Amino acid sequence: MGIIGTIVVGLIVGLIARALHPGRDSMGIIMTIILGIAGALLAKYAGQFLHIYSEGQSAGWIASIIGAIVLLVIYGAIKRSRAA
Repeated sequence: MGIIGTIVVGLIVGLIARALHPGRDSMGIIMTIILGIAGALLAKYAGQFLHIYSEGQSAGWIASIIGAIVLLVIYGAIKRSRAA
């Protein structure tokens, strides 16, 4: 997949993750794309570590969305701890 395809998939995954995650997130479109790409990478490497995916195999859509939601939860926890 090329860079444009990665950006488009990252945007879609990031938007879906932000829609499914409860609460208000003050992220722009660039951060949403980065969130989606990072979620897909998290799902890929976590799946390879758990032997769900083989080497060179990418994560699916659902796993990528779950990875992005996990990153949103971590981001929210860090943001709350800094505000306190």
